[in-house]
Amino acid sequence: MVEFLKDLWSFMKARRKWWLIPVILVVLLIGALIIFAESSAVGSFIYTLF
Repeated sequence: MVEFLKDLWSFMKARRKWWLIPVILVVLLIGALIIFAESSAVGSFIYTLF
């Protein structure tokens, strides 16, 4: 996983793909929200947002 992150960072740095950073962050936040919603009682309230 660390090697993948290093490769991704070097790709973004070399090719100047800085617009990928917000996209990756949004995908990670949505994934974390889904994981959090499955394991808590707050899930029913989070699902109403979507």
